[in-house]
Amino acid sequence: MTYQPPVAYINGFPCATEQGETILSFIKRNIGKKVIPTLCDAPNLEPFGSCRVCSVEVALTEGGKTKMVASCHTPVTPGSFIITDSEAVNKLRKNIIELVLTDHPLDCLTCEVNNNCELQTVAARVGIRDVRYPEGKNHLHREKDLSHPYMTMDLSKCINCYRCVRACDEVQGQMVLSMSSRGFDSKIIKGADTTFFDSECVSCGACAQACPTSAISDVFESKSVVKDTVTRTVCTYCGVGCNLEVSVLNNKVKSIQAPYEAEVNQGHTCLKGRFAFSFYNHPDRITSPLIKKNGQFVKATWDEAYDFIADALNKIVKEHGPDSVAGISSARCTNEENYLMQKFIRAVIGTNNIDCCARVCHSPTALGMQRTFGTGAATNSIEDLKHTDCIMIIGANPTDGHPVTGAKMKQFAMKGKTTIVIDPRRTELANYATYHLALRPGTNVAILNMMLFYIISENLADKSFIESRTEGYEGFKSQILALNMDELETITGVNRELVRKAAIAYATAPKAMSFHGLGVTEHSQGTFTVMLIADLAMITGNIGQPGMGVNPLRGQNNVQGAADMGCQPHQGAGYLNAYDPEINKKYEEFYGTSIPLGKGYKIPEMFDASINGKLKALWLMGEDVVQTDPNTNKVIKAMKNLDLLVVQELFMTETAKYATVILPGASFLEKSGTFTNGERRIQKVQKVVEPLPGTKPDGQIIADIMNRMGYDQSDYDPSVILKEISRIVPFFAGATWENLGENGKQWPVNSEGIDTKILHTESFTFGKGKFHYFDFKESKEIEENGKEFPYIITTNRELEHYNCGTMTRRTRNVKILTEDVLMINPTDAARHFIQEGDMVCVESARGKVDIKAKITDEVREGVLSSTFHFPAIMLNVITSDVHDSEAMCPEYKVVSVNIRKSKGLNRAKAEV
Repeated sequence: MTYQPPVAYINGFPCATEQGETILSFIKRNIGKKVIPTLCDAPNLEPFGSCRVCSVEVALTEGGKTKMVASCHTPVTPGSFIITDSEAVNKLRKNIIELVLTDHPLDCLTCEVNNNCELQTVAARVGIRDVRYPEGKNHLHREKDLSHPYMTMDLSKCINCYRCVRACDEVQGQMVLSMSSRGFDSKIIKGADTTFFDSECVSCGACAQACPTSAISDVFESKSVVKDTVTRTVCTYCGVGCNLEVSVLNNKVKSIQAPYEAEVNQGHTCLKGRFAFSFYNHPDRITSPLIKKNGQFVKATWDEAYDFIADALNKIVKEHGPDSVAGISSARCTNEENYLMQKFIRAVIGTNNIDCCARVCHSPTALGMQRTFGTGAATNSIEDLKHTDCIMIIGANPTDGHPVTGAKMKQFAMKGKTTIVIDPRRTELANYATYHLALRPGTNVAILNMMLFYIISENLADKSFIESRTEGYEGFKSQILALNMDELETITGVNRELVRKAAIAYATAPKAMSFHGLGVTEHSQGTFTVMLIADLAMITGNIGQPGMGVNPLRGQNNVQGAADMGCQPHQGAGYLNAYDPEINKKYEEFYGTSIPLGKGYKIPEMFDASINGKLKALWLMGEDVVQTDPNTNKVIKAMKNLDLLVVQELFMTETAKYATVILPGASFLEKSGTFTNGERRIQKVQKVVEPLPGTKPDGQIIADIMNRMGYDQSDYDPSVILKEISRIVPFFAGATWENLGENGKQWPVNSEGIDTKILHTESFTFGKGKFHYFDFKESKEIEENGKEFPYIITTNRELEHYNCGTMTRRTRNVKILTEDVLMINPTDAARHFIQEGDMVCVESARGKVDIKAKITDEVREGVLSSTFHFPAIMLNVITSDVHDSEAMCPEYKVVSVNIRKSKGLNRAKAEV
């Protein structure tokens, strides 16, 4: 017999119910979203029931006695009879709105949300023609709060619906907003009744988007209907891949909102995605090709620039061979542009000297997970946070680096669910964690070996999973059990009992997920650490199901995609082995030309080759290696030693200053293509405005130079390029521009267009997962420089800025976070007589920088932390040339330094 779901009746019509739904959601699902008026309800908030405008009448029997209930939080009862618009219901709704309007200014025609105000809409819906009650005494006389670079508040428009408070609590988890006082004196306050700017607000804008009026808004008036077009696209900043709805007026970006139906971000985004877009038409944008002549940049036409470059490249290849040329692609550019870049280097130049910024962030993730699972990408979706019982966050600070995902993790932790944070810093999530393992930087391998030891010794290994899905366990087990916990406790600086408790919590959770960031990968043992994280998942059976898996938190918007497209020397498009003769034949047939088999340079090797005179030309697409790569002085030397440096850029970056030719590219708002986020989701980036005059999409630039150098390449059209990609990249087989839809698809996408939410559900890519054991090994940086430079500085990222800050420094974000600072423990500061705000000289074996002190217990004694968002500091002058032993990812996280109070005055006095 076919199962028949229970029904309830809406205005006499039977409709199937679903378990757990409210009356409001039941009505919306069956007869439409606009049937029931609401004010306190929002798509991404829990039911609240404060306004009662959504009230309906409900009877348990047909014709029986009815009861008035708020439909937003009342569960639907099977067999019940719901009346949506009775005379009593309409009278109640009208009375409620009249009361609200007594304390609300009736200046609709001049209000920024006119025709997009939910109060205005509901008032019209219930038939308000006049208000019978006297005016309230307070709302019309409240001052506006315009203190913040982005957020605005006008409480005269507030209707006390609590949506802003709940958005701050339930979506962002910041708890900044609350309701103060009672009756007509009730008002929303920030913190202890301070301004937006002085509060702990993180400027995410969730409250403004949730507000049904203009009581809370933003300087861009993002809820205004004054716009020409609205285009859905994808954020250009971190690897979360938030969907954005961009409003345009007069071919200029007016404002940005987050679509509620977006699977990635569900109506939420951070201040960078929502507000930091003004860089795209900043006066600093480069709008003409520039050729350096006699040490000065001179404007050129596109034809002049292309001819100059083609002639120079042809000459270099003829005299020194194709391996004297290299290219570095960009995680900020689309999949299609990255694909063309590696195609240009391989098929036109004839070398495997191609790499991308994945090298300096998550190359150990790709390599480590490929060696263990067979596929080097996230095994799950962020959605799985709803299905897991335990999360382990290793070497990542998601609330700053991946804010929307970080907010979801923060909500998870605040609900008391098991949260393990492994990080030298007391990050925001560490404050809410069940266990915080504050290890010494560089000792990830040691602490993970400790966890594995306790899981095995406590007999918590999942024997069934190990036997059926893995290989190499017995040898791995014997090596782990031979470890000395006394020694590892000393090495890591973490109490073994705390590690034991965390290991048991992870192993005994019904479902557990791990998330790791650059604090894992940017180490000399980065690849080994990733493989041990994979070991933890396999030994506990936490792989292949919802709420179980290993998930790298990708740093940049398309760093996953750049690697997928073949922007690394050893793997072509689709991670196929570039050094395999059989695969090489496949590439040659596909591209219709000779494709190189020789070993290519990784980014650090490119710098060495330039200094050694072997590399003569370098093409950089959207990468500022001088500011972001380690050992700045060495990078500068490499740039200076080139015969030809071509840079595609938006701005005159620190790297662009050393260029021979600069080609002005287009921002993400000015072109189309696809980005692949950290959960393997391929999403459409759609052009919002036309490129600034004189600029071109980066893909078109590459297509132009390919044609100029004799290769027949069609113009840049992302739908056409994506079709080509689908024919050579196996896991893009069914991905087309048309079928990606609004929410994209997670690869692998099969030929029928069906995507994959979870990897390794039944087997690993190469059959069985492989256990690998690794001993802890001290960083070469510590061994060689630790005595002279006894402190360790580790780099990090702040919420307000993105990597080197090229874009965010040209937005109002710079008014919120104005400079790089040095985080220093109070004990270390006292030892060196350093006070808050003093300038500190930080010196390593490579150089020294002066940074303003921020004294905090977020870092332990002996550990320092800072960022490289601002070129005034150039922090990477001091970072080291040590790299991951396997993937050559730089070791940004362990740099031996010494500190002293800078000679002279602190910065504030120096500026006077």
